[in-house]
This record gives sequence, structure tokens and C-alpha cells, in this order.
Amino acid sequence: MSSVRDDLGPAVSAVEGERILAPQPAPAPGAKRARRAGGFTPYALLVPSLVVLAAITGWPLIQLLIMSFQEFGRAQIFGAAPEFVGLGNYADVLTDPEFWQVLARSVLLAAVCVIVTMILGILVALLMKRLGAALRTMVSVGLLLAWAMPPLSATIVWGWIFDTQYGVLNNVLSQWFGLPFAGHSWLIEPLSFFFVATIIIVWGAVPFVAFTVYAGLTQVPDEVLEAAQLDGTGAFTRFRFVVVPFIRPILAIVTILQVIWDLRVFTQIYALQSIGGLAEQTNTLGVYIYRVSLGSGDFGAGGAISVIVVLMLAVVSVFYVRRTVKEDAL
Repeated sequence: MSSVRDDLGPAVSAVEGERILAPQPAPAPGAKRARRAGGFTPYALLVPSLVVLAAITGWPLIQLLIMSFQEFGRAQIFGAAPEFVGLGNYADVLTDPEFWQVLARSVLLAAVCVIVTMILGILVALLMKRLGAALRTMVSVGLLLAWAMPPLSATIVWGWIFDTQYGVLNNVLSQWFGLPFAGHSWLIEPLSFFFVATIIIVWGAVPFVAFTVYAGLTQVPDEVLEAAQLDGTGAFTRFRFVVVPFIRPILAIVTILQVIWDLRVFTQIYALQSIGGLAEQTNTLGVYIYRVSLGSGDFGAGGAISVIVVLMLAVVSVFYVRRTVKEDAL
């Protein structure tokens, strides 16, 4: 019956010159999805990278998880058999007031660093979008130099700038502006300590955000921006309602990465503490795990803290990813 229908031409309509065509049958949904998915080829291509990732990251993570349920100290390092203590390490950590102080301090520092980094990185990316080729190249080289500098080297340089006796900043503030900053210690008080740490962390993180957001801005269609400009919208309105929807997935991924990196920052805090900060008042999660594990030799408690941090970061990542997927689906 279908072959007969295919042989028939279009039916004649009551309107002169018009022909009526029967609607074509839609393909089966299952077959369409199968063709789009590409079978098992994408999953097969992911297998080598997943195997390498499991070997490099998965196995140490499993060992860390096992250690968090054990009494693992210096004796176990030299061959003593570890003893399973169940949730004892987690109970000790979660009932320790110092852990909650360090956690609150770390979350607050990460929040400030992420917000400042994202704002400055987006502004630099917008600046690069407007600059000419020569100036954009100069800005890119400067960002690359800041990005390529190791965190320890950057912390030492900034430590010299904020040095108590010979620091450039104290000399400028006292000699040029007449302010009472001669011999001022920037690292002795927690608030000024984290002010310096925030500058160092943001200084090293802005290039990544700027380059990534700039790459996303180059994909925004110019005709859409021109149409919005012809409608009389301002620069901020165009960015909020036109540009941001195009680069929202990029912003979400960059924000997740910044939260992960800033919440577990180690090098900058530890180096500043070595220069002149008070460790007990300025510990963050990364340094706290290091001091509990290697400093006091309680690797079981250090493992428990590490697992708690990993779970926190996983929850934050899943929340942002699910939110981004839902917004893209609307």
C-alpha cells in the first residue's frame, strides 16, 4: 500500500496551481538516537584516558580512603601494622574546634579570591577583545609571564615587596605619602596576612581566567552584539543579557576550577608563614592537612581531613554542573 502511495503524485487542490503533499512519516526515535550517539565508539575512545586517570589518581585516592579509617602514624611508616579504627578519625576531626576554624577561614579566603579573580579576569578578557593586535599581544605576554611563574617564586617576590624592613611598599607609603608604615609588618596579623595572600593568589590566577573567557568571547556572534547595540542597549546590558548566555558554560567551568584551586591552596600560605606569618592563626585546609599529617605524624587524621575536603569539592562541582545543565536545557 505504501509503494502505491509513493508512486502517486501530489493531489490537486481547490486553489488553482496548488498541489497537496501528504506528510512524510517521521523516522523512528530509537533509530535516530542510535545514529546520533555513534554507538560505543565515543566510550571506546575514552577508555585509554580513563585507565591512565584511574592509575594515577584513582589508586592513591583509594589508599587515602583506606588510611582515613586506620590509626596510621610514624610507627606504621616504619613497618608496624596499621589498626582499623572505623570512623574514629572522622569523629576526632569533626569534633575538633580547630578544624572548623580552619574550614571557615579557608572557605572565606576561597570565596574572596574566586570573586576577585573572576571579576578581574573577565575585565581583562573584555579589554583584550577591544585592543588591537599589538597591544593584545603585549597584554598576553604579560599574562603568560605571570601565569608561568611558579607559585613559590611569586610568593618570595611579593614577600620582598611587603617586607617589614626593606619592603618597597613600606618605603613608598612612608617616604612618598608620609604614612606611618615604616617598619610595618604585613604578615604578623591574620587580616593583613590574608590580604597579602589574596593578592598573590589572584595575581597568579587571573591569566587563566582571562585567556579562557577571551576564547569564549571570540565565539559570540558580532551580528548579535550589533543588533543589541542598534536597539539602544548599554554595554553592561549587552554583556549581561547577550554575552553571558553564550559563555555561561565557560564561566561555570572556570568558577568550579577556581573554587577547587583556591580552597586547597598550599604553596602561597605555607611560604608566607615561613616568611613571617603565625601558623596557628593563618592555617588553611591545604597547610592544615600537611601539618597534621607530616608535622604531627597523624596520617590517619590527615587522610580523614583530605577525604572530607574531596567530598566538599565534589558536592560543589556537582551543584554547579547540574545548575549549568539545567540552565542550558531551558
